[in-house]
Amino acid sequence: MRVDKHPILKFKKKDIIFYFNGNQLMGKEDDQIAYALYENGVKVLSESPKLKRARGLYCGVGTCGSCKMNVNGVDNVLTCITKVEKNMEIFTQKNKGKLNDK
Repeated sequence: MRVDKHPILKFKKKDIIFYFNGNQLMGKEDDQIAYALYENGVKVLSESPKLKRARGLYCGVGTCGSCKMNVNGVDNVLTCITKVEKNMEIFTQKNKGKLNDK
C-alpha cells in the first residue's frame, strides 16, 4: 500500500513505464522492481527450480533469492533491492539462470 499524502512529507515520484513479460506497466521512479510489480497485481516473482512452485516476495532485503528475475537481459537480479527504471524489461526467470560475471 502506497502512502500518497502525508501532513509533513512531500512525495514527488514520477510515473514511469516498464515492461513485464512483454506487457507494459506503470510504476513510480525509485521504487524497487518487486514493489512496482506488486502494485500492478503481480504476486508471483519466480518459481522453485526443482518443484516449480510459485515464489513471491519473501525477505525484501536481498538475502533469500525468491525474487530473482531476468532484468534487461541479465539473469538472477534481486528485484526486491533493484530500482525500476524507465523502459526496463523484466521477465520471469523459470530456471536457475546464467551466472553473471561482474
